[in-house]
Amino acid sequence: MRRVLAGALACVFAISATVAQAQDKPPLKLGGILDMSSLYADITGSGSETAAKMAVEDFGGEVLGRKIEVVVADHLNKADLAANIARDMFDNQHVEMIFDVAASATALAAAEIAKARGKIIIFNGPGSIRLSNEACGPYTVHYVFDTFAQANVTGLAAVKSGLDTWFFLTADYAFGQDLEKDTSAVVVKSGGKVLGSVRHPINTSDFSSFLLQAQASKAKVIGLANAGGDTINAIKQAAEFGITKGGQRLSPLLAFVTDIDSVGLETAQGLLLAEAFYWDMNDETRAFTKRFMERTKRVPTSAQAGVYSSVLHYLQAVKAAGTTDSAAVMKLMKDTPINDMFAKNGKIREDGRMVHDMYLFEVKKPSESKGRWDDYKLLATVPGDQAFQPLADSRCPLVKK
Repeated sequence: MRRVLAGALACVFAISATVAQAQDKPPLKLGGILDMSSLYADITGSGSETAAKMAVEDFGGEVLGRKIEVVVADHLNKADLAANIARDMFDNQHVEMIFDVAASATALAAAEIAKARGKIIIFNGPGSIRLSNEACGPYTVHYVFDTFAQANVTGLAAVKSGLDTWFFLTADYAFGQDLEKDTSAVVVKSGGKVLGSVRHPINTSDFSSFLLQAQASKAKVIGLANAGGDTINAIKQAAEFGITKGGQRLSPLLAFVTDIDSVGLETAQGLLLAEAFYWDMNDETRAFTKRFMERTKRVPTSAQAGVYSSVLHYLQAVKAAGTTDSAAVMKLMKDTPINDMFAKNGKIREDGRMVHDMYLFEVKKPSESKGRWDDYKLLATVPGDQAFQPLADSRCPLVKK
């Protein structure tokens, strides 16, 4: 009996020691560098934080005996601040992976810090094609969309439908410039013409002079190479000037369902836009959205849905690799197809581009909508290998030619 009791006590002590050891392990920290207070707050912001925490909860809350924590910071749309936050997260907070980094200039700055530290960084909100080209890194992933895909899906469809002359209103920073460049290339290649462009400061409130130049160009399409609050203000002010009533079409080259909700269907109806995700696509997207809305009171944007998917994909790779080592985890992330509510058979290429289907939508008329957030009707599904830049054309130094 004494031997049995001794053996039982030994087992209890061993289990207790194992639990204590697990509790002594530092948490696995994931860092979100977000726009929490400016023109991209609705696109990413607190919704991206919520999506990341949902992914952690669905995964089980811990991995390799470590609790998983999500820490976030507001970059205020300042590239130098984003770099400093990334540096602090890696060096002082011991963050293993950074996600989102809304806006391209901030993303490019944070990417350099991640490369220098040999850490994984996943971009969900920014769009500049440079992130998977000149600025690519061995542990960099561009997950949701980019300027090439947005231009390719929207511009090609517009020119094919006869909207073959363009004028651009362009946000004067990396993302806007790349979006104008990529869309112009698609328009010209498809047989259209670019009649001109004008650049505006980021987060401007008055588009009147820019819209008057676009109106005077007589272009069939005014391409909005901007995002967030800039896109919303440009669409609203174009309506006030009667530009669309005069026969010109607006094409927001990057718009989210939250933007359309802000503008309203009366003003936004008929807009053509490309998206990587829409909440009302199928049962999976609707089920995720229901859970997301219980916390946020709004539907997820494609960037926020991409945060959920990418964080979950990262954690699954950490578990499979049995380590947080960047090289081991990234290898599994690239080797493992992504199948969830965000993407089917998604694949991370050697340049860091996550390739998945993209969608062309038209904004519904008010009479076609069943209620708030019922904003889109699907016009086309574009396979990922047709939507995104071909690997053969990549300017990423890591791509073997």
